[in-house]
Amino acid sequence: MTDSNYLKRTIIKEEIQSQFLGEKRYLRVYLPPGYNEILSYPVIYCQDGEEFFNFGRIATHANRLILDEGLEPFIIVGVEVNTAVRTEEYAPFGTRFDAYTRCFTEEIIPFIERNYPVRREPAERVLAGDSLGATVSLHLAMKNPELFSKIISLSGAYYEPSLEILAQETDLSYLSLFMIVGLQEDHYTTDTGTYNFVELNRRAKAMLEERGAQVVYFEKDGKHLWGFWQQELPDAMVHFLK
Repeated sequence: MTDSNYLKRTIIKEEIQSQFLGEKRYLRVYLPPGYNEILSYPVIYCQDGEEFFNFGRIATHANRLILDEGLEPFIIVGVEVNTAVRTEEYAPFGTRFDAYTRCFTEEIIPFIERNYPVRREPAERVLAGDSLGATVSLHLAMKNPELFSKIISLSGAYYEPSLEILAQETDLSYLSLFMIVGLQEDHYTTDTGTYNFVELNRRAKAMLEERGAQVVYFEKDGKHLWGFWQQELPDAMVHFLK
């Protein structure tokens, strides 16, 4: 099928007024080919929603997987973020972390479930994120096991505060993760310092597995960039939705 067929996508822009964040939060909702309101669909919730659509090309990937590879149709919800406060919302030491995670579970998910026929079982929801977006996805799942069990982690920023929280968990057997990190991410500078993302991901993987989580883990040639993550997204989606 030609690329133009994959580009014929239905993406709806929504906004909610968040009481927890004290501001509007914008969402992008991808509806699959053949979308029908009387059916029900698995759903992927993406942190950094704008980037997942613009740079990750997640909607184009989804169309191809559904149309060409017979993957069951699914809905994607991209939650946009203001990059100026991204660390404050996504990192557990951030000043807006509690407000954001409550907005996600108590406002965004109920809004989507009121307006779209998404399935409500933890096994039918996937959380996806890159870097700190992967980190906040893991924290959301650990805080809300009744809501989430599946995580796509693209070069997760598993800094010490997150690893310390992870260390306090005893049973994570309900979690299933698809983790990938680039081998050229061993000296990457963020707004909070310079980190060896390869080592951080290895440590997170080991700790998750020690606590019973199912982890599919890859290290490949790649940098901390969407050019790397975009190529890995189809395999990640197939892993959870096949």
